[in-house]
Amino acid sequence: MAYDQLDDVTINTQFSPRIAVPDCEEWLARDAKLSADTRAALRHTADIAYGESPGERLDVFPATDPGAPIHVYIHGGYWRALDKSDFSYVARPLVAAGATTVLLNYDLCPKVTLDIIVQQIRNAVIWVYRHAGLLGGSADRIYLSGSSAGAHLAAMMLAQDWSRSPVPDDVIKGAVCITGIYDVEPVLRIQANEQIRLKPEMVARNSPLRFAPRRRCPALVAVGAKETPEWIKQSEAYEAHLKRHGLPTSLLKLPDTHHFSITQSLSWPDSVLARAMLQQMGL
Repeated sequence: MAYDQLDDVTINTQFSPRIAVPDCEEWLARDAKLSADTRAALRHTADIAYGESPGERLDVFPATDPGAPIHVYIHGGYWRALDKSDFSYVARPLVAAGATTVLLNYDLCPKVTLDIIVQQIRNAVIWVYRHAGLLGGSADRIYLSGSSAGAHLAAMMLAQDWSRSPVPDDVIKGAVCITGIYDVEPVLRIQANEQIRLKPEMVARNSPLRFAPRRRCPALVAVGAKETPEWIKQSEAYEAHLKRHGLPTSLLKLPDTHHFSITQSLSWPDSVLARAMLQQMGL
């Protein structure tokens, strides 16, 4: 994807969701309330360590069936903000349908680089596989999803070479990438990069659009129709990229939905996106 023809003001506007959605703080406050209600309603264990760093923690909301699929959700926040606890509500429809749900944290920029965050998510997937039984699910039924920066990180997991790790090549059975950014080059030119601290030499190795996916599992790419045009183009390009490499994939463009409302729709069991996630897991 080429961004040379866009000036810095346009890039910053197109790739800064908090600018594109002026009432974003109200949406984030609703996220927090929905998540607090979910934690009060569902059995769960918080802040399980999957690594040594303070950010390497996860929450698990177990299903009743010990052989349940495990759905791992990765939160967004442009790799520099937010927390797994802001998105606990994702677990409500998934657990109700029979999926053990794991929400990941990771260290945030600028404390760490994007390179390190990708490695932490990889370590988390390995940890979940090795401890699946303790979490209340099956190691042979692990699915990933993420929103915004979390979608980028889920996509990076599809591009990982697992052959030298203690997990099978097909450790990921399916992925749902929600309103993500898959070529990180424009991040170099947005204001938020003051905290992200992405460097030009980091772009190629952290852009899923520049890798052939190694795992040919089902993948759903979702984006809100009210996102900015350039943000939507990223999802369109990534879905086409996956399809070119033989993945069974589809693009779900949700009408009247923006960067924050698309994620919040996961709290509704009958939402198009929640149903699609459950269908991917066979639930």
